Amino acid sequence: MKIPTASAADATADTDKSEGGVRAVQRALDILLAFKPGDDGLLVAELLKRVDLSRPTLYRLLDTLDAKGFLSSQGEPQRFRLGPAVAQLAHAWSAGTSYETVAQPMMRRLWETTRETVSLHVQEGVDRVCVAELPSTQPLSFRRGVGYREKLVRGASGRSILAWLNVDARDLPAYGATSAADAKRVTGQLQQVRSDGHATSRDELIQGAVAIAAPFFESSGRVVGSLGLFGPSARLSEALVKDYAALVQEEARALSAALGFAGPYPAVHSSKA
Repeated sequence: MKIPTASAADATADTDKSEGGVRAVQRALDILLAFKPGDDGLLVAELLKRVDLSRPTLYRLLDTLDAKGFLSSQGEPQRFRLGPAVAQLAHAWSAGTSYETVAQPMMRRLWETTRETVSLHVQEGVDRVCVAELPSTQPLSFRRGVGYREKLVRGASGRSILAWLNVDARDLPAYGATSAADAKRVTGQLQQVRSDGHATSRDELIQGAVAIAAPFFESSGRVVGSLGLFGPSARLSEALVKDYAALVQEEARALSAALGFAGPYPAVHSSKA
């Protein structure tokens, strides 16, 4: 029995269909990625400004995404919002992905650029805990190790988290402040952290050590933890600290974006002890 072979025309048609399917997927993804935090639903006219699609193509893809649960719509004119299928994917992703896994590219870039110790801390109640660390390979360096725990009041890594929690001077003893005077001093430090977008410390937890840290946020805008860099004051001049602070903030923003949060620093969130 002779098996029929595909003609060149058939192969071309299959290729065209395949490429057309890929383009449709790309366009559908462009529509989903057009939604930003804070959007209270988008009209078709608003979506047309964000995606390079014709109106008929946009409507066709909106219908498909709506039918599959990736979008939902209501009102007249229709206002589109992300649907439950997006939440399902987000839950599956977050359940199977740790912060330290997501942060590896950012930590690696920062480590390769500076050759100083880089670490990732997450909030646990009134503490911050180191969950990942890339130690410096230089002879003079500082490190604490995965599992190291400290109160949020202490150190740049802690205060860069605490600055975005809804706490006042009366709350600070629970987070590590030792007196009313200490709480007043920390309150001023937290205001400076919010203004700068990062925290720094010198000779605070280790004599001769400099720390720089910036917060990172999840998709809701809740502060999760901080990305930090640590080195000796003999090597980290004020000018270098300024340069490295910009790098730390850049990578912390990239980490926030990877977790679904993009944009300026969010409002302070409540997280009482």
